[in-house]
Amino acid sequence: MLNTVADVMSRDLIIVKPETPLKEAVQILAERRISGLPVVDDSGKLVGIISETDLMWQETGVTPPAYIMFLDSVIYLQNPATYERDLHKALGQTVGEAMTKNPITISPNKSLKEAAKVMQEHSLHRLPVLDSEGQVVGILTSGDIIRAMASSQD
Repeated sequence: MLNTVADVMSRDLIIVKPETPLKEAVQILAERRISGLPVVDDSGKLVGIISETDLMWQETGVTPPAYIMFLDSVIYLQNPATYERDLHKALGQTVGEAMTKNPITISPNKSLKEAAKVMQEHSLHRLPVLDSEGQVVGILTSGDIIRAMASSQD
């Protein structure tokens, strides 16, 4: 029975640093078909999260293409090439300038029910999972919770 965050979280993490160029983060999001990445400092402590939402720069007028999320996969409803072209106008920026600072997190020993409640209350698609030292040990997505619910039906 999968009951805790640690049971279902993704441990195979892709992380970026505040100094990572936004272009690189955008490429990772697009290539991996994910919608967000934890941002860590040199000691591995979480300092923020960068998501597609963070990439909607009001200053540049860049609006990402409409998409839907289905089990953590991004399905674009229009051609993302236009978005990528507009994005190049904003190059030179770093992840640290666009990320959401102090993201909501969860510990690995919390129940999936608690995690789902936190995600629902804050309209989140993902929760970074931190150990007692503040190190990122995983990420829990809404798709992880749905898959765990589905497997417990068996």
